[in-house]
Amino acid sequence: MAPHVRALGDPRTDPWQESSTMTATTGATQRAHPERPGRSDGVCSEFTVFTEIKPGHADALREDLAALADATADERVHAALHQIGTLHDARHVIFDNGTRHMFASVFDGSWDTYIDDFAQTEVGDRFDKVFSHTEGFPGVADPGVKDWFVAHQAPAGVFVSSYPDLTVQQVWKDQRVSEAFQAVLDTPEFRAALDNPANTELLATPAFQKLLEEAAG
Repeated sequence: MAPHVRALGDPRTDPWQESSTMTATTGATQRAHPERPGRSDGVCSEFTVFTEIKPGHADALREDLAALADATADERVHAALHQIGTLHDARHVIFDNGTRHMFASVFDGSWDTYIDDFAQTEVGDRFDKVFSHTEGFPGVADPGVKDWFVAHQAPAGVFVSSYPDLTVQQVWKDQRVSEAFQAVLDTPEFRAALDNPANTELLATPAFQKLLEEAAG
């Protein structure tokens, strides 16, 4: 295994997981890993892996990535990502004239749980297919896959999140609340409540005024 590379600042492994996300530790033996490479900003952590593409596999990898891009509209993939519930974004890049591949993503919570969860969903099968074109990949369900990822992971020099205090679950919740509130704003009953003199004191409170300002924005 390649020497462990540590970025400036301590990598962070958060023990929490939202209750609605997957937890892959049940029924599995977890190895002790005091640290994982990668930088964090608030609840968000970055994960970047660089691999060597097998000779003659670049075109096949491009085809599988194109299929994966098409699959992002697949309801099964979105359902799997919702089941995982910790992935903010991800990207694959082929570079160096088709000889190297990069996978980068941003996730919430534990590094180990993040890797484990992929192996249990539709995403894991697609992940396996893509990485099968890279040198030495053992398979996402292989017991040694975490060591392989660590050996190929390069911590970012700088990592910044626009919303470091929001997990994927919280972003989704905020979106649901916003959509529900917007729906209320569009009802004639809400307009009538605004015009009702009995609600004057409530409407004048800073909290309610801020709510209306945010909704208008």
